[in-house]
Amino acid sequence: MILIKKIGIISTVIFASGLLIFATTYDSKDKINKQGISNYFPEKLDFAGEETPLKLSDVRERLDRELLININSQASTILNIKRANRAFPVIEPILKKNGIPDDFKYLAVIESGLVNAVSPAGARGVWQFMPETAKEKGMEVTDNVDERYHLEKSTEAACSYFLKAKAKFGSWTMAAASYNGGMTGVQKQIDIQKVTNYYDLLLTEETSRYVFRILTLKEIMKNPVKYGFTVLPGEMYEILPTKKIEIDSSITDLAAFAKEQGINYKILKLHNPWLRENKLLNDTGKKYQIEIPSKGY
Repeated sequence: MILIKKIGIISTVIFASGLLIFATTYDSKDKINKQGISNYFPEKLDFAGEETPLKLSDVRERLDRELLININSQASTILNIKRANRAFPVIEPILKKNGIPDDFKYLAVIESGLVNAVSPAGARGVWQFMPETAKEKGMEVTDNVDERYHLEKSTEAACSYFLKAKAKFGSWTMAAASYNGGMTGVQKQIDIQKVTNYYDLLLTEETSRYVFRILTLKEIMKNPVKYGFTVLPGEMYEILPTKKIEIDSSITDLAAFAKEQGINYKILKLHNPWLRENKLLNDTGKKYQIEIPSKGY
């Protein structure tokens, strides 16, 4: 009897806790429902100054889908907000210098979640470059050094792509879509369908969602509280101050090199993920810049 009572008490506590969680969740959703769709659905939206035609029913529905998915993907959305505090200050000035609209930073968010992701197809880094495309854009891609993991250099390469795509298609929205669908693939559909506007084209499932995912992350990350995401300043991931050391020769032991700089191997690799091995091979005298955190690591 004692054992049964104890089990009953535990079950009641668990059940009560479950009710509390459910009640909190239900209350949050209930408020949204009572206030109507306008509570979360934006009245106006644009990508790089190009207006999104929200009056079109299929456009509203496609945007609504991505909004609801991301509003309810709390962990990943919060991580995106936190990581942006560290990544955007690096990305933004490079976009600006190259004449690329600031909204393209949200393309990096949907590509990788602002981490050095690896896709099954072999794309890598924050901007998800394939090896051959990266090399075409001037990045070094070897087993020893892979500059797809170098945020500044890969952002410069992405800018080069966006400028070329904008010149080809005439709009930033189409340039963004082609980053997913490829310039050749998108042009093929333009030729077949005889329309040039992204919102008028019937594209593959992934490319059809692509710009809407960018728009959604832009809307939520610019207005996090509106969508139920509150991240305090102290919870953001910060950029640590660093100094850059120029190297024009090989480093046979990166762990020893790190110790000479007053840090450890882990910290060295975290700040220089483009260094892919435990040494830097440099027989040509190429100049590399290695970042060393100056404090707070």
